This record gives sequence, C-alpha cells and structure tokens, in this order.
Amino acid sequence: MLFDTHVHLNAEQFNDDLQEVIDRAQAEGVSRMVVVGFDRPTIKRAIELCETYDFLYASVGWHPVDAIDMTPEDLDWLRELSAHPKVVALGEMGLDYYWDKSPKDVQKEVLRKQIQLAKEVKLPIIIHNRDATADIVEILKEEGAAEVGGIMHCYSGSVEIAKECVEMNFYISLGGPVTFKNAKKPKEVAEAIPLDRLLIETDCPYLAPHPNRGKRNEPAYVKLVAEQIAALKGITYEEVAEATTLNAKKLFDIN
Repeated sequence: MLFDTHVHLNAEQFNDDLQEVIDRAQAEGVSRMVVVGFDRPTIKRAIELCETYDFLYASVGWHPVDAIDMTPEDLDWLRELSAHPKVVALGEMGLDYYWDKSPKDVQKEVLRKQIQLAKEVKLPIIIHNRDATADIVEILKEEGAAEVGGIMHCYSGSVEIAKECVEMNFYISLGGPVTFKNAKKPKEVAEAIPLDRLLIETDCPYLAPHPNRGKRNEPAYVKLVAEQIAALKGITYEEVAEATTLNAKKLFDIN
C-alpha cells in the first residue's frame, strides 16, 4: 500500500473528476493521502475532504508566497483546526524566494510563528522551500523545530543538506522530479538517505512524474515515484511502499 504524503485534491484542477481521480489512486494501491491546505480556501476544502473520505487526512498552514496576507486571526484559526482529529500536520509553510509577493522578512516571521504553534500543539510541520535553503535550515535550528520534526516537501536540494535535515528529525519527501532524466540531485538523495527517513508524494496537480511530465499530476502516479526509488536503491518496489507507508503513519501518528 502507498501513502501519498502531499496532495492538493483541494485544487480547482480536480473539481470536475475528483471521484475518478480517487478511484484511480486506490486502484494503484494508494491507501492514504494528506490533503495540504495553504490559504483560507484550500484549508477549508482540505477539511471538507478529510471529513468526507476516511482515508484522507489534512495538513493546514500558510504558504510563504501568501505570508503577507496572514493575520493573527488566521494563526488562531490554525490553532483551532489543529485539534481536529483528521489534521495530522501544520503546513505547508516555509520560504519561497522565487516569487516576490511576500517580503522575505514577512515570510520568515510567519514561518517562525507557525513553527512555534506546531510545538505548542505538538504536530509535525511540512516545509516548502524554494531558493531559500540556508535561511530555512537556520530558522528550523533557531526555533527548535526538531522537537516536532516533519517533512522537507518535494525535496530538491543536496545530499548534505538532506542529511542535516534528517538530523533535525525531518523526513525527506521525494516526488515526480526524482523520475526526471535530468534531475541529478533527487536521484542522489534517493540513493543516499536511509529508507527509514524517506517519504513519497505527488504534490498533485503539479510536477507529474515521467512519463506524464507536463500533464496534470494525480495521486495514482505516486507509484512511479516509489518504483524509481526502488530502482535507484536496488531494492524491491514492495520494500519502498511498505517502508514509506510506515514512515508516514509514524510521523502523522496514524494507527
């Protein structure tokens, strides 16, 4: 069975055929998924979905691109939602220096507040990182994020930084890019990081794995990610599926 730790089934791209997408995922052995909310509308939809389907869970947080829009009331709302029985993590949160909608200092402040909240409510965090690795690692260390741990989502950095994150109680999650022919770093990470610290994800509808690159991604394709990791590690697909599912259940405290 497979556990897709990062899906956006709450995205408008799935409005017309959500049930068919879910059916295809289950047919490929995807038994659990975490629907990630990152602003007001997507958080509300994530909660709706996890209340509708027993195999869906939710993560709620504020995306760094939208950090400038976050209010103190929003943080209180996240605190309230963290008590929901199907909310298993906070995020995605982090830093994104590629888009410039939110100033860097605002992004950093919002990230720190969410890490502090996660420690308060004792939930792991899901980290989004784009062009901001050094600052993210620094903030995770300064805020003591190892206390709750979490996921380096759709990891694309170096083996060295991945190992540093593992030492801080984080799992390294690999998605579609590990299947791209020119994606050297994710392949190196898949080989180097122990299986007991790896997770798999699609980040659907984005970043579809080969041979579906460029198309809408969906949870069924997480099988392609697991198969690629198995090939890189020289182990069976079943071993990857079992280990990454156990890792996710342990992190999210799912029996």
